[in-house]
Amino acid sequence: MRSLRSRPRVAGWRRGLCALTVASATLFGAALPAAHAEVGAADPIDTAMRSCLARSDMSTTAGQVQCMDNARIGWKAALDSAWQQLLAKLPPARRKLWQKSQASWLASREAEKQLLAAVFATTQGSMYVLSEADMQLQPVRDRALVVRRAVADAGGTPPLRPRACGADAQCEHAMFDLNRYYRRLQAKMPAHSRPTLVRAQRAWNAYLADTTAVVDERGRIDIIGARVATLKRLSETVGNH
Repeated sequence: MRSLRSRPRVAGWRRGLCALTVASATLFGAALPAAHAEVGAADPIDTAMRSCLARSDMSTTAGQVQCMDNARIGWKAALDSAWQQLLAKLPPARRKLWQKSQASWLASREAEKQLLAAVFATTQGSMYVLSEADMQLQPVRDRALVVRRAVADAGGTPPLRPRACGADAQCEHAMFDLNRYYRRLQAKMPAHSRPTLVRAQRAWNAYLADTTAVVDERGRIDIIGARVATLKRLSETVGNH
């Protein structure tokens, strides 16, 4: 395989690598990337979180975490609502595929909580408390947006199932970087915590496989890109004091 330096820029999946949550952009002084704005930056849940984070009485670490927790709860409610709408619109065969995807996503989230706990247990400082809250929020927001889009598209022709990853250059390149950051994180984690990473990645792999049946190639790239971003952040976080 070509080296990372020689590979072309792949704009599609890099949206996931470069896009921070609204909370990250606010907390850590980054501008909200334009690519992230195209997936609902003006949503009332995001707007409410921005307002909460800007309040003087919520400026403590606990207050900022509360703002993000409220947003996560809001996005979970939005996901649940969109999910019920989706089930009502889908024919039985496609409904089964989506139910399998959702079950895998829920299992992946549970495994991911354990991984986040293991990584952030190695850190010290309030910024990492905020980062952990942010990383709990983002996957729920992402999944809610995926299901919302599926609801909007449910009356039309189902998306073409993606080609095998090896036949899709963007997918292959994204998986190359995913594996690179996975190995980096694995090497930096305490030995006793590495099985937690293995379990979380296996659960995510199952989620990707099951969700590939219901999204197109762009949707698959978005999922992989988000995972690359997660593994990169965790590899840069573990062990920091």
